[in-house]
Amino acid sequence: MSLELTDKETLRREVLAKRDALAAAARAAAAEAIAARPFPVPISKGTVVSGFAPMKSEINPLPLMRKLAAAGARLALPVVQRRGLPLVMRAYALGDELARGQWGIREPLPAAPEVFPDVMLVPLAAFDRTGQRIGYGAGYYDMTIARVRSMKSVTAIGIAFSAQEIDRVPATERDERLDLVLTEREVIDCREE
Repeated sequence: MSLELTDKETLRREVLAKRDALAAAARAAAAEAIAARPFPVPISKGTVVSGFAPMKSEINPLPLMRKLAAAGARLALPVVQRRGLPLVMRAYALGDELARGQWGIREPLPAAPEVFPDVMLVPLAAFDRTGQRIGYGAGYYDMTIARVRSMKSVTAIGIAFSAQEIDRVPATERDERLDLVLTEREVIDCREE
């Protein structure tokens, strides 16, 4: 049975409504729970980890990013170039001044150097246990993960609330699989399939 693009749109809408319904305190506790667990990938001094500035009801990666920076990671945040192009990851240190980019999302200033992450923390609308994800529809992260994977080894890690898990994401050949997904309940290793 072939799934239409509208199936992704419907799933995205349904899961985002569930995510939006989570209480702010539950969202904050989930972000802290993820940061409190041992990180599933070794982080050595200088490991480049790209995070993201959360928007709307997205899980907040900042507690985890603080922990990874304390372990020696160099941080980065994405910058939207324009529709149809991969994100540019720019160096970021906690406390740096940020600009308002596309959709008002906070991003590093243009002078921040481009970096190529070893680990990417990836936002998402929905995910399944095989590492497939539904994003917001523009394909930015799929293009970016593919670009970085063509250059070097990178571990793509989705972070989300457990309420965002669905049975199966209707994936296409353009979709890049996540290696792991971190939720407040567990670490899901998608590489074992």
